[in-house]
Amino acid sequence: MNINMITMKKLILMVSLTISTGLFAQKTFTLTSNDLGGETTKTQEFNGFGCTGENQSPQLFWENAPEETKSFAITMYDPDAPTGSGFWHWVVFDIPANVNELVRNAGNVALNLTPKGAIQSITNYGIKGFGGPCPPEGHGFHQYIITVYALKTDTLGLDENINPAIVGFNLWNQTIAKASIIAYYKR
Repeated sequence: MNINMITMKKLILMVSLTISTGLFAQKTFTLTSNDLGGETTKTQEFNGFGCTGENQSPQLFWENAPEETKSFAITMYDPDAPTGSGFWHWVVFDIPANVNELVRNAGNVALNLTPKGAIQSITNYGIKGFGGPCPPEGHGFHQYIITVYALKTDTLGLDENINPAIVGFNLWNQTIAKASIIAYYKR
């Protein structure tokens, strides 16, 4: 074989791989935020427990949920909290299936910015709605895992006074798919 023939075969192989990758690529369930990069800021930081942030929940957008999704839930969890069991900062469930975004500060229950029917239950701060990051000073970076859950039920059948562990158990039982983003914070 001459060099031109080998080069042509390589070119054909590369084009074929590129085309087949595009044809068979799957769109995955994805969560993004216009407000978060790799770290949270004073905008999300809790206002209390020694923290002085604005306590605004981030804007969240999700796409490519499974077709059979009947509702969504959102959680924000800090596995690095020195509690022995982590710390739940936000728990929202019964978000209708036709919704794919929560606006900035939707976690402020007084503003009523969540979709109709969505429930924001108790966090580990003992409050309803969003409770932003507030890691102990000098404890290093904590990771804040924000997860959207695509659920196989319209409603979890729980109310706003339920604790995060019970919500978590019900999410485990009803989840079809989930997508997460992680942001870090330290004081």
